[in-house]
Amino acid sequence: MTAKAAELRVESREDGPAAHWVEVEVPASQVDAAFAHSYQMLGRSARVRGFRPGKAPISVLRKLHGPAIAEEIERELVGATLADALGRAGLAPISQPRVESEPPAEGAPFQYRARVEVKPAFTLCELRGLPAQRPSAAVADEDVEKELEEVRQRHAQMVEEAEGATAANGTLVTMDFEGRIDGVAFEGGAGKDVTIELGGGQLIAGFDEQLVGARAGEERTVRVRFPDDYGKAELAGKDAEFAVRVTTLRRREVPALDDEFARDLGDFETLEQVRAKIRESLVAARERAAKSAVRHSLIDALIERVPFDVPAGAIEERLHRRLHDAAHDLEHRGVARAAVDRQVARWEQEWRPHVEREIREEWLLEAVAARESIAADDADLDAYFAKLAEEQGEDVKRVRKTYADAGVVEAVRAQLVEDKAVEFLLGAAKVADVSGS
Repeated sequence: MTAKAAELRVESREDGPAAHWVEVEVPASQVDAAFAHSYQMLGRSARVRGFRPGKAPISVLRKLHGPAIAEEIERELVGATLADALGRAGLAPISQPRVESEPPAEGAPFQYRARVEVKPAFTLCELRGLPAQRPSAAVADEDVEKELEEVRQRHAQMVEEAEGATAANGTLVTMDFEGRIDGVAFEGGAGKDVTIELGGGQLIAGFDEQLVGARAGEERTVRVRFPDDYGKAELAGKDAEFAVRVTTLRRREVPALDDEFARDLGDFETLEQVRAKIRESLVAARERAAKSAVRHSLIDALIERVPFDVPAGAIEERLHRRLHDAAHDLEHRGVARAAVDRQVARWEQEWRPHVEREIREEWLLEAVAARESIAADDADLDAYFAKLAEEQGEDVKRVRKTYADAGVVEAVRAQLVEDKAVEFLLGAAKVADVSGS
């Protein structure tokens, strides 16, 4: 079902700096045609007592199904005319328009209105000379030694303690336990062959402290109180008692820092080669972080100089789409529905400012690209996919087809334009090197 553009009546008025109300009137002839078509389709399949299939008159169908047909036509007419109406009003919505209407009636025009959010108007500042800060990517000897020690700890061997040894902070304790509240076992309160590091804070506060001094084979009673803000509401603030049996005590035995350790790590002959590789990796990571930081500080400066409000609908739509995807991922991984809801509620608060900044940044860089005639052509796309294919060890045609099949090639082009806009701003910026990370 379509509506002829010439027959629509469209009026638009502003509703603040970044929204419009669009009032649309669909002529009665179009409304009547929609009703006639719907009743005709319904008449072919409707079964009405006293009439043969497909022979019930429209007057009977109108009496039986009129309200439902009107609601269906309301949705159809809005869907068929809204895009045309927005085009005639010269509006490009940035979020789903909010439509207000009443069901149409035969013999009368159908009227509805839509509140449409659009990009706010703003004027770019002077783009040359924006301030930015670039942190140092330098790596000190102590940074290398710290990373080397972490590698050493990761390669520690777990050695069982001698008979009669007692648990202390740092001891790896393997145990079986069963918890009760008011003498009743509760879900998730039991475990078998669970290993914790005493002093590591892996369990409820006060639990592992009560295992200090325990021996393998010993049984102990551990009493704790669940925090008031504990993740499971049915346990929050409750006192619990755990029957614990310690089965094994072990300790970490770290290797010596020598050339033999280096050879155990892989393609190294000496410990100095390991240190050199660690330094190389740290420098690369800090250079990436410095690049990200200088970009962030540059965009901060641009945002500060070009203030505007991001319409709430644009934020909500992107935020909820992202939350929906995240919730679906958690459910797919088997997380309980209640836990998913709690996590999504936290993310909704945490992610909102990031989503707003993301939208603001996109619009600003889009405006920069437009002012400076920055674009990404097919050669840029070819270079991007060639680099991506090389990194993934894939055939470039296959990589490009994957992106094309997913319908995101133009999104890649838009990202390349953003990157070029940032490069332009950086090339003209006043970048100050700062100490620290």
